[in-house]
Amino acid sequence: MKKIINYWLPPIIWMFLIFILSSRQSISVADRYIINFLLFKLLHIIEYAILYLLVFRAFNNKKGKKIHYLMPFIISFSYAAIDEIHQSFVPTREGKIRDVLIDTIGIVLMYSYIKNHLNVVRKYL
Repeated sequence: MKKIINYWLPPIIWMFLIFILSSRQSISVADRYIINFLLFKLLHIIEYAILYLLVFRAFNNKKGKKIHYLMPFIISFSYAAIDEIHQSFVPTREGKIRDVLIDTIGIVLMYSYIKNHLNVVRKYL
């Protein structure tokens, strides 16, 4: 039970945090649209890269077992799509396929990093 909590609670908490943040009304941090756009899309990339890492860690918590890359991808991608559907019901927010694709960039970047640096990542699993 302790292992389940140690490995699965972090991605669940992270998903909850994403849900809370996407439940908030739209905000601006700058006067220019392009700055807001780039900043918030960069945050999308970062938050879903972290989600993939946490789900990857949960699936790959046993040493010597086959490495699972696909299930963390499917879960992270599915959550990105579900979150965009959720945002379509939040006032001043929109659910866009474009944002799912941007989230997927974060997922793919983390996947690539893990795949190319597995020995480093394994030290922290």
